[in-house]
Amino acid sequence: MIPIRDLHSLKQGNPRDTVTMASMATEGLEVLYSRQQIADRVAEMGAQIARDLHGEKLVMVGVLKGAAYFLTDLSRAIQVDATFDFVAVSSYGKGQRSSGAVKLIKDLDQPIEGKNVLVVEDILDTGLTLAYLRKLFLQQHPKTLRIATLLDKPSRRIEKIEADYVGFSIPNLFVIGYGMDFAERYRNLPDICLMPPDNSE
Repeated sequence: MIPIRDLHSLKQGNPRDTVTMASMATEGLEVLYSRQQIADRVAEMGAQIARDLHGEKLVMVGVLKGAAYFLTDLSRAIQVDATFDFVAVSSYGKGQRSSGAVKLIKDLDQPIEGKNVLVVEDILDTGLTLAYLRKLFLQQHPKTLRIATLLDKPSRRIEKIEADYVGFSIPNLFVIGYGMDFAERYRNLPDICLMPPDNSE
């Protein structure tokens, strides 16, 4: 199991840098962030994004499949005229280790030239996927290009990339739920949970 003391040693105060262990469990799993904590933080992020847009239109690009829940909730928290698009990439096998290569499976449906674009991702760890997508999208000359990620694992970074909006920063933990999976399982859990070590390989 993940030592509780390691979680409690994180910097306190800022909600995006704080990991709180909830006492409840989902499907027998330890909850890292409850559905209420997620909802509260997503609402804060949506308000900040709306302020930064100053009333301008937005194209939200969700990275399938993991970001589907986050994009849905975040879109309802951003009070601007917004449209959706989706891309799908692959950099993971059936386990938790990245293959190191990013492959585009589904491209954008609509052009983004001259538009405000927000890439919505569930988790930023190595940075390989988002660095690839950022380079791809910048070639289409959007007006602005920003990144929102629900979770950030800075200790795992390979590519030098940071998100403009971060829900929570976490240590190198393997998490599931709220769209995040292990071999396509657990995406529908309403909370973000810790993957048991004996099942994470």
